[in-house]
Amino acid sequence: MLHLPRRPRRNRRTAAIREMTQETSLSLSSLIFPLFVLEGTGVKSEVKSMPGIYRFSLDTLLEEIREVADLGIQAICLFPNYSEDKKDKRATESYREDTLYLNALKEIKDKFPDLTLMTDIAMDPYSSDGHDGYVENGEIVNDVSVEILGKMALAQAKAGADILGPSDMMDGRVGYIRNFLDGEGHTNVSIMSYTAKYASAFYGPFRDALDSAPRFGDKKTYQMSPANAREALVEAQLDFDEGADFLMVKPALPYLDIIKMLHDNFDIPIAAYNVSGEYAMIKAAAQNGWIEGERAMLESLMSIRRAGAKAILTYFAKEFALAQNG
Repeated sequence: MLHLPRRPRRNRRTAAIREMTQETSLSLSSLIFPLFVLEGTGVKSEVKSMPGIYRFSLDTLLEEIREVADLGIQAICLFPNYSEDKKDKRATESYREDTLYLNALKEIKDKFPDLTLMTDIAMDPYSSDGHDGYVENGEIVNDVSVEILGKMALAQAKAGADILGPSDMMDGRVGYIRNFLDGEGHTNVSIMSYTAKYASAFYGPFRDALDSAPRFGDKKTYQMSPANAREALVEAQLDFDEGADFLMVKPALPYLDIIKMLHDNFDIPIAAYNVSGEYAMIKAAAQNGWIEGERAMLESLMSIRRAGAKAILTYFAKEFALAQNG
């Protein structure tokens, strides 16, 4: 017999011991469920590229939220799907009183006051150009964009949002939004900044869900290059100094190193967005019998938590909740 003073397998011998020595935990309290709202009534339309994920009209959305809240999901992030006739260059529908998105936020908060309600701040769902910022002569104009985003943020805060998610990647928008909110008395509304949002190929199904692809060019002048890591520290330091309450990395799985780097360098919670393409890949492979879908889901989410994310936006949240509830 070998003389081995350490045998790591002893700590894997039984399920009870494995659970006792588990280093990373994953629970529903860490997950935020993204949901899509569109105009109409009685609508529940599946996103073809995201099996099990739907666009909802407000009435069916409230039914879905009741269901996921009963499953134990404590936080959602709402995204709007607007028809082309509601879009313009300045995204004015995003802060117009009585618009679909703001009405949905108010209704959700009224009916589910204990649910953490997160929003999206970017121009692309409302922009006739399909970009996250204001376009002039084919270029994204940063400072004009930030002013528009500030109006959007204030409107969402007034509608009852708990956490605002600036996903636009404009320079200086966190500080502008924070000052704007504080000046209007919304000091308790949090900002989860999309700090390191990469120009990724993994967003395709999301743009399908919202019909929000750019009408020209790409988003590489404001989203980060997948080749860059240290640049994320620059973005994170700026957002931290400007008053962000969370720093987010998007996507999650190809950027676990970035999640870990921000976790190691900043003493505020790090979030990650397990994006639509990551979800769709697992779903497609599972439907083809190439992988075990539930195990792949759990392993992926655990890897994001292990890297240091305290909060995870994931389309798997409901599926995870159903698995936890047996």
